[in-house]
Amino acid sequence: MARTTNVKIHDQHSILDGEALIYRVPLSGDVYQFRMYLKDEQKHYRKSLRTRDLDSALAKAKKLALEILGKKEAGKKLFGVTLRELVDQYVSFRQREVDGGIITAGRLVTIKSQLNHLLTAKGDDLKASELDKSSLFYWRLIRRESHPGVRDVTIRNEMATINAFCKWAYREGLIHFPEFEFEVLKIKKDDIGRRDTFTLKEWDELVKFNRSYVAKKNCPDPIERNERALMRDYVLIAANTGMRVGELRQLMWADVGKIWTEQDEADKTVSLVQIHVRAETSKVRASRSIITRGGEYFLRIRERLEVVDPAARVFAGSEKNGGIPARIWERHWRNMMEGIGVDYKDRNVTWYSLRHFCISMRVRSGVDIIDIAKQAGTSVSHIENTYLKYTDDMKISAAKKTVSVPNRKEE
Repeated sequence: MARTTNVKIHDQHSILDGEALIYRVPLSGDVYQFRMYLKDEQKHYRKSLRTRDLDSALAKAKKLALEILGKKEAGKKLFGVTLRELVDQYVSFRQREVDGGIITAGRLVTIKSQLNHLLTAKGDDLKASELDKSSLFYWRLIRRESHPGVRDVTIRNEMATINAFCKWAYREGLIHFPEFEFEVLKIKKDDIGRRDTFTLKEWDELVKFNRSYVAKKNCPDPIERNERALMRDYVLIAANTGMRVGELRQLMWADVGKIWTEQDEADKTVSLVQIHVRAETSKVRASRSIITRGGEYFLRIRERLEVVDPAARVFAGSEKNGGIPARIWERHWRNMMEGIGVDYKDRNVTWYSLRHFCISMRVRSGVDIIDIAKQAGTSVSHIENTYLKYTDDMKISAAKKTVSVPNRKEE
């Protein structure tokens, strides 16, 4: 039915020098109505003030008009905000948290990726007002339709990020419900935090492959060869230090301390390096100082540089922040994994798997788990639940080390 345009209005009053108007219409029982024209959206905002008292209506209308003007000043839309616009506003808000040292830049990258799945599922142009709390109830089914191999743990993490986004939008008055309702996911303990990594044979093959990967005969272009050499050294440093991806990629030369040699337990010479991990680059927002093997790889990177700038990243690239673009990291990882025949996508073997490999090897070598936790910047329980695979060989080894208590005569 077409909306009538000849509704009789009366008792009109201007608000804020004509910014808005209140009035009454007989069809609404003479309850005062509010109307305000939004030029940028070319629409009238209307709302019932639910009162017949003029003074009360004027007070409510003035407050509402000021709220609307405040939102417009902040660049918000009252009509037709799309899901893409909503996500972009949220990402800008989280960027402020990165700038303020509240979350890491790496965390923001993850948030963007997770919300991109939401945009893919629902569409950039979907009006936020069309969403309701049950719109994503079958999120696991939605994700599996486009990505059959996505794990429940990943889906659960996406749900948490989406609801954090939803709560923010609700607080900002941009949607009308505080969170989405999702189906309950029951995840086994063994599935939580498990990341695949390399076998010892695959690791040996990776080291061998990287020797040929950086060889001049296989890569005559000096710029590309230098980039490959940097990636090779990243692999070796990550597997020796156990540092997180974000920590290592943001490592500056000023964070790299002295490098020296020592003799290990087998009387072999090893190169050690002292590294300061800054709190702002760490997932747990805590700084730590570590001493680890791999000093020779830092020296090798230094030798390829004309000038070592303390404020520059060790793994420097062409991005504005001095880092290496994600597409380059992905290209070299794909080349390496395909070069050694590892189905890295199916097994979820990523750059982060180098940290897992480092920690796993130290556990298998009998390094005290407390020392490993301090080195890795995490808790003992996290290593036990996420990384530790307690094999029969380890159980036997532990049993052999058990101190026997001598028998005592009964008193």
